[in-house]
Amino acid sequence: MTQSNAPREPAPEPPRVSEGGDACGARHVQDRVGRQYDETLGQSIHEESGAGAFRVLRPGEAHTLEYRADRLNVRLDEDGVITAIGCG
Repeated sequence: MTQSNAPREPAPEPPRVSEGGDACGARHVQDRVGRQYDETLGQSIHEESGAGAFRVLRPGEAHTLEYRADRLNVRLDEDGVITAIGCG
């Protein structure tokens, strides 16, 4: 078995979110994490974020995996409590 002593290229840097990279407005609604979700709260989150699209992700429900920078995802736990809000 031969080994090459040639230097390896470093791994690429992970993508960085720039200040302007919050296309879905998630940073404006992070204070809702930990609250019980209902439709009224969802509507206010969507409006305040300014997101182009909005969806709620509940455990066990199917959802598409394509990434959309302008879409706000609200993740809930089994009890309907918001666990995360982010773009995608």
